[in-house]
Amino acid sequence: MVLGIESSCDETGAGLVRDGVLLGQAVASSMDEHARFGGVVPEIAARAHVHAMAPVVGEALARAGLTLADIGAVAVTTGPGLAGALQVGVAAAKGYAFSLGVPLYGVHHLAGHVAAATLDGGPLPNPCVVLIVSGGHTSLLLVRDLARDPIVHLGDTLDDAAGECFDKVARILGLPYPGGPAIDRAARDGDPTAVRLPRPLTGPRDDPYAFSFSGLKTAAARWVEARRSGGSDPYVPDPYVPDAAAGLQEAIADVLTRKAVRACTDHGIGTLVVVGGVAANSRVRSLAEERCAAAGIALRVPPLRLCTDNGAMVAAIGDLLVRSGAEPAPAELSVDPSAPLEFAALTPLARTAAA
Repeated sequence: MVLGIESSCDETGAGLVRDGVLLGQAVASSMDEHARFGGVVPEIAARAHVHAMAPVVGEALARAGLTLADIGAVAVTTGPGLAGALQVGVAAAKGYAFSLGVPLYGVHHLAGHVAAATLDGGPLPNPCVVLIVSGGHTSLLLVRDLARDPIVHLGDTLDDAAGECFDKVARILGLPYPGGPAIDRAARDGDPTAVRLPRPLTGPRDDPYAFSFSGLKTAAARWVEARRSGGSDPYVPDPYVPDAAAGLQEAIADVLTRKAVRACTDHGIGTLVVVGGVAANSRVRSLAEERCAAAGIALRVPPLRLCTDNGAMVAAIGDLLVRSGAEPAPAELSVDPSAPLEFAALTPLARTAAA
């Protein structure tokens, strides 16, 4: 049984997985503490992880009806993410692994998101196309054996990620943090055709798999500025907010799903996997379903509780590594806050040890 620990941002997560089956998980979020600042404050996140780590692990074990003695390996996110937050998770994981005498595995945060899809539906087809969409990352990947093979990047965002665009435009519209869920809620009462927003990098000469959301964010901001009266409070929602939210959501969902389905058809791959926090967005999910069905492509999307950061996804990738015979991480395991996604295992070394 693998204990997975996630602490890359503002969620402290612990999950327990054995042979691809999720036995129990728990998550504590410090999101409310960051909301008044309009975004995550790294120092607050790190302190929250320190306080939440042991209770979250204990809760996950209790829900699974297990004890620490049942743990056979520990997996932990070592990057990418906030440096201080990652260090809390790695320190805790080392403590559990050392005290229990079990192997430790360092894993890539984004590979964990991909592995989350295996907890609801079983192993992923080899190969498959994966669309990762979150607050900090938007990528199209070609994935074969997640635990053994290198991960091929078909395309990445050139600037803002989709989730970042949601957050920034939500703030302009006077909606609360986090912006993604707030935009989703506001869009329910809006007309997605009322606001004409661009679809970046969808022209015939553009990279078919690359993303760019900075210009979309600016276009939405300019539209809001043009309609907001000069004396209004910029943080008080105006009557047009639902239409603006619906228009933005439709533009992002359109670009994401259009490029993802094209990647599948261009490479002759029959399965699209959509993961990450933005995979919880209702329009992204529904439009992906429509377009995949029309193209004859199977769609895999984790349940909502596994889309955002959690320990279950880390335990899932750790479980895959254990069953593939991967080597455990060395004792000098450190963090890599800006780690590129190349393999599922991520075992950077502390500078003193590497020197």
